[in-house]
Amino acid sequence: MKCILIFVLIFAVFLSCNTPSTSPDVNTEDTSANRWVKPTGKDSLLLLTDRPPNLETPLKYFRLDYTPNNVFFVRWHLAGLPDSVSLDTFRLRIKGNVNKELALSVNDLKTKFEPVTITAVCQCSGNSRSFFDPRVPGGQWKNGALGNAKWTGVKLKDILTYAGVKGDSKEVSFNGLDKPPLQTTPDFVKSLSYDHANDGEVMVAYEMNGEPLPLLNGYPLKLVVPGWFATYWVGMLSDIEVHTKPFEGFWMKKAYLVPKGEPNGAEHPDSLAKDLVPISVMNVRSLFVAPEPNEVVKAGVPTDVQGLALDGGFGITKVELSADSGKTWQPAKLDPELGKYSWRRWHYTFTPPEKGAYVLLVKATNAKGQTQPAHQWNRSGYMHNEVETLPFKAE
Repeated sequence: MKCILIFVLIFAVFLSCNTPSTSPDVNTEDTSANRWVKPTGKDSLLLLTDRPPNLETPLKYFRLDYTPNNVFFVRWHLAGLPDSVSLDTFRLRIKGNVNKELALSVNDLKTKFEPVTITAVCQCSGNSRSFFDPRVPGGQWKNGALGNAKWTGVKLKDILTYAGVKGDSKEVSFNGLDKPPLQTTPDFVKSLSYDHANDGEVMVAYEMNGEPLPLLNGYPLKLVVPGWFATYWVGMLSDIEVHTKPFEGFWMKKAYLVPKGEPNGAEHPDSLAKDLVPISVMNVRSLFVAPEPNEVVKAGVPTDVQGLALDGGFGITKVELSADSGKTWQPAKLDPELGKYSWRRWHYTFTPPEKGAYVLLVKATNAKGQTQPAHQWNRSGYMHNEVETLPFKAE
């Protein structure tokens, strides 16, 4: 009976995250096999689903150090999103194992606490899922469920201190204004250990790249968990609760799980891992941003191949490329760091000796010595970071 209930919950969540429908405020445009949309407040993004809205950033925008707000990817799990949020009535509520429960307006956050700004990558756990082999179910993201921004707001630690968190606190959970479309669908609530929540880096952001958060990216408040996958970056953040026991919510205990102790969350289709833990820190990866796949360049002319490398905050120390299927590797030039939680841009000059088809490979290494495997797979399509390939032509 318990297994049947779990299956019903998962199936309901799958439906809520993957059932397309018509949305009156989204202009759609079909381009080849892709469907591009222009939601309110956004430029053209690649549509995965519209209820809930899941939208991908075009690759060309990753040539910028900071991803513009109007093309920043969108990821929601629940279809019940408000069309607008009034700052006059909105309150961030802090409750649970605290001496003083709070109901803070956005203005309270701006006037009662010292503002902080951090540059950090926000990346969906399932980014690049469409490249997994064998294929796995879920949103078939390419590389665009990713963005880099300057986040401004308040340290979560300062808010917890203001509420007077009690000494026996173990975890802190976070909920937003999005609502489940079905009674059987679990509310999207995430949690962090109290020590992590109180580390001085986790923050509640009210600005993104110097502007108020876009509605589709979590306006008016978003939890920012630097270095961790975006499943923890709760948008439209409305409730923070401090717990004395481990939080047992569905989205921590049944969803977003990866094999314990396995680099990059890896497992094999024929021997699925039995011991699973919640996904957390982003693993090291790199990707090409120019030229784009199957683009045509000039033979005999130097081409500026460029891309991005990122990890969970340890720091990218090396990016290497190969033009001979991985037999030999050459170093790329790294741009200056923008912050330990930011991505790092790299450049590599490649001159196609003659006309024809070419494939380049890229892999990154971080300060812990972690690098990218030739192949990586898990049942959920999380943490994709196998060596990236770039096919293109020279004419």
